[in-house]
Amino acid sequence: MLKIYNTLTRDKQLFVPITPGKVGMYVYGMTVYDYCHLGHARVMIVFDMVQRWLRASGYGVDYVRNITDIDDKIIKRAAESNEPVATLTERFTQAMHEDTAALGVEKPNFEPRATAYVPDMVRMIKKLIDKGFAYRAANGDVYYDVRKFAGYGKLSGKSLDDLRVGERVEIGTDKRDPLDFVLWKAAKPGEPEWESPWGKGRPGWHIECSVMSESHLGSHFDIHGGGQDLQFPHHENEIAQSEGASGHTFVNYWMHNGFVRVDEQKMSKSLGNFFTVREILKKYDPEVVRFFILRAHYRSPVNYSDQHIDDARHALTRLYTALKDVPTVEAQINWQESYAARFREAMDDDFNTPEAVAVLFDLANELNRTRAPQQAGLLKTLAGFLGLLQREPQQYLHSAPGETEASARAALNAARIEELIASRAAARKARDFAESDRIREELQRLGVILEDTPRGTVWRRA
Repeated sequence: MLKIYNTLTRDKQLFVPITPGKVGMYVYGMTVYDYCHLGHARVMIVFDMVQRWLRASGYGVDYVRNITDIDDKIIKRAAESNEPVATLTERFTQAMHEDTAALGVEKPNFEPRATAYVPDMVRMIKKLIDKGFAYRAANGDVYYDVRKFAGYGKLSGKSLDDLRVGERVEIGTDKRDPLDFVLWKAAKPGEPEWESPWGKGRPGWHIECSVMSESHLGSHFDIHGGGQDLQFPHHENEIAQSEGASGHTFVNYWMHNGFVRVDEQKMSKSLGNFFTVREILKKYDPEVVRFFILRAHYRSPVNYSDQHIDDARHALTRLYTALKDVPTVEAQINWQESYAARFREAMDDDFNTPEAVAVLFDLANELNRTRAPQQAGLLKTLAGFLGLLQREPQQYLHSAPGETEASARAALNAARIEELIASRAAARKARDFAESDRIREELQRLGVILEDTPRGTVWRRA
């Protein structure tokens, strides 16, 4: 039985969906004003893994992952680049889709964009005002009154007094409390704006997710996910909005993945220590990056470095090498079989991918001994639940590491490698071993490893 660590209760809980056999899951996607960095990629990959395992477990999944296409950062970036907001957000939305596709992230069932739901946001804000949870300030903004919501702080595990420590009222606002947060911002010159009962303006950041999740999953659903940095205030504020409006529980299970760190600091744009997915994929195969993310438990921090990525690349190569030259028989999973049972036990224990990956290596070690097609099929099928090992082994082993390698290495495509192998074979046949060794050493210098087997010479990228 699947157990999930629930941030709200701070323990693992048996997963019981609201509707038997069906799961509604909402995950905060991305604010599209720049390229995805590895922190964004971790969210995408982690919850792609979660939805894959839920489906493998027999659930029908409605997976919603939103796009924030209006907020302060977007407006600022559009002004800096002297382009319309819609042009900027469309450009980076397309870039996000390209990056996630490269990383093997399946498309969600729904991908709502905030700007398409502004009228619904206005309706929810009006409802919150009518129920006494929100107020219009003298400056024209509408704020949520946190003092009116008895459960505020339950996700972060802090009381209002704890949360107020160090808080100050923002200059130029008319908040009743420093923790009150904006639901509607009065229009400013040159900014996008929409009509509302409180005058022209635009929605605050938090209200969009309450509205988009309710629009697709209803006012009460199973799983809400996102990065650890969203736990407070974003997700805390979502609970206050949604439960204030509906009068009942918003989400049953809250899931948060850990940070990606660089030199033990959180990777973020504000710290300037982030690496975009595009930069990383110029050096590493996308499946290596996915493997690097999934070999750590989703709730644990991961520390990014070239050394750690290289280690992931070598490990993934070991798995693909085990599959090389073994015919694969499509596996019908018998969950009572030892490897499959261990894999399922790991995944049902709060998506314990490190243990699941360990099972893959144990199976690969046995496959190296037996070369049994059934075991190759099982390895590929189990790995598929993580979005791994779905390429032909030779395709992965022959793949170049990235576009920024030295020009000689970049020019060394598969056809050229085969030509050099043929030249080496001719040199060996002519007993010109010096030339044969020279070709091997040249290929090795350029990152290509040759293996002489009874079936001939095979190669792989180092």
